[in-house]
Amino acid sequence: MKNCEALVIGGSAGSLDVLLKVLPDIDLLLPFPIIIVLHRKPGKDSMLTQLLSAKTLLKVKELEEKEKLTPAHIYIAPPNYHVLIENNKTFSLDASEKINFSRPSIDVTFESASDVYSENLVCLLLSGANSDGTKGVQKVKENNGIVIIQNPASAIVPFMPEYALEHCNADAILNADEMANYINQLGK
Repeated sequence: MKNCEALVIGGSAGSLDVLLKVLPDIDLLLPFPIIIVLHRKPGKDSMLTQLLSAKTLLKVKELEEKEKLTPAHIYIAPPNYHVLIENNKTFSLDASEKINFSRPSIDVTFESASDVYSENLVCLLLSGANSDGTKGVQKVKENNGIVIIQNPASAIVPFMPEYALEHCNADAILNADEMANYINQLGK
């Protein structure tokens, strides 16, 4: 397996349930950071960070402009900003137009992370109701990264993973109960 330097997880409707099942079983000594990009309503809301923090002993925080990515940390994309990864492995926040009706856009973060980490990037696309994430996983594949897509049959809202699977050859198609083990193996 390739050397994973970052895992980006993208999701929309129905994906929070998956994260709440997966996070408790993630290895605490994970040698890479996890960046989570969920479609969220605009506004200041720390509930998501608190909810996810309650499910893991890993450090969970809403990411900030120019913050450096650190292994064994889970970074949450703030509402109303696109998240980009800079070449120096820091975050950049962007308030440009919505993409696929969303800001943050999963595509923006997947594509940006792929430019920086190329074959050492792993992306996981979860449940959702639009096509966001598909262009991003295509770019990850072009750069020889690893693409994991939630099994649409197990997704609360299957459109997002179904659409991505129609347009990209995933390296793995997983149910929620298989994801933590897969992620932990990336760190071995």
